[in-house]
Amino acid sequence: MTEIDTKERIKLAANELVMKYGVRSVSMDDIAAHLGISKKTIYLYYKDKDELVDAIIESEIGRTQEICERDLDISENAVHEIILAMDMMVEIFHSMNPSLLFDLRKYHPRAFEKFNLHKNTYLFEVMKQNLVRGVKEKLYRPEVNIDIMARFRVESVFISMAPEFHAGIKSSLLEAEEQLIVHFLFGLVTPKGYDMVVNYLKERNLPAGKTDKKNKVNG
Repeated sequence: MTEIDTKERIKLAANELVMKYGVRSVSMDDIAAHLGISKKTIYLYYKDKDELVDAIIESEIGRTQEICERDLDISENAVHEIILAMDMMVEIFHSMNPSLLFDLRKYHPRAFEKFNLHKNTYLFEVMKQNLVRGVKEKLYRPEVNIDIMARFRVESVFISMAPEFHAGIKSSLLEAEEQLIVHFLFGLVTPKGYDMVVNYLKERNLPAGKTDKKNKVNG
């Protein structure tokens, strides 16, 4: 096994544990035990936990960007692009520990700033372009403020990851995110877009709420 293979293997194992248990709860000893190697071996490739967490976040940012670009390429329309994003949420949030961002902010500020820059630049721009596309396709209401709604959507992706968000509610991170996406779409679409959202949700076997004509939005 080459040095590159070993370094990547360490990062992948650390990523798996961090996503599941949170950054703070996973030690270098835990990662070493999970891989069946010594902690000294890990330090040959990553000088400390900060550097390893940085590598994990950079990898996740790159993966997210690849998925966003793929979704844009294969999507049928703006609504479909958002629905495809739900698949990404399923993959990412299925086993993600809700404390991940809190841990990053408190214990690994450098990695958190990298993530924050990605969120506030790349993801914000992706969402803006989706809104522009949806308005052009007459699926989103033309009067929406693109910047405000793009910022709202980007922030709502991560609001469910705040520990206090889950106080008093019985839902997984994934369930919460699906509800937020559905709420966002129904508040955004024209009647034409409304029907499209309902059909896509039926295909995914997700509840669309009341779908009779009298409950449609006016756009």
